[in-house]
Amino acid sequence: MNAIASPNLAQVLDHPGIWRRSADRQPRVRALSTGWTSLDAKLPGGGWPQGALSEILFEHDGLGELDLVMPALAALTQEHRRVIFVAPPYLPYAPALAAAGVDLRFLHEIHAGSTEAAWSMEQCLRSGCCGAVVGWLPDIDYRSLRRLQLAAETGDACAMIFRPATHAAQNSPAALRLKVSNSDEATYVDVLKSRGLLTTTAPLLRMRA
Repeated sequence: MNAIASPNLAQVLDHPGIWRRSADRQPRVRALSTGWTSLDAKLPGGGWPQGALSEILFEHDGLGELDLVMPALAALTQEHRRVIFVAPPYLPYAPALAAAGVDLRFLHEIHAGSTEAAWSMEQCLRSGCCGAVVGWLPDIDYRSLRRLQLAAETGDACAMIFRPATHAAQNSPAALRLKVSNSDEATYVDVLKSRGLLTTTAPLLRMRA
């Protein structure tokens, strides 16, 4: 009987599904560039994790939280990939979106109440036909967040949700959590959680004066 060759430890640890915590080895993460160089440089894979859920937590409206995701959404629509807005609190302003590079032919909006928004977002993510699904879900619970994370994995899409910063201390299954805040008349972005990130730096991005 021929002996069956067994993989050695180095081969096992080199598998992309295995992450080794070390200073010189970063996890292999598929990501979509955020369009912000300083932020990409700090995130595993260099951007928004694909097939995963990202949370953007903000102190109050108008801090530039939508600006944070706009370069990535524009890039997706320019590649003719669908982007879905679910339950935005304000009517999206088409001229501003177009000026940011968004191809409006590939941007769609779903109006949904608080009870339907998470379900609508989950179905879009699972469909496999969306590049990104962006939802405004201020009161979503952990179980629903977990369903969105799994749906993003199933549909291989970027899931992004906006929530108030008051939820920052709560546990979340999201692969990436960012906090958008204002200080000294500038907008900052801090990494609260990132799957595979060895260290965090705060603030790591100053968006505007």
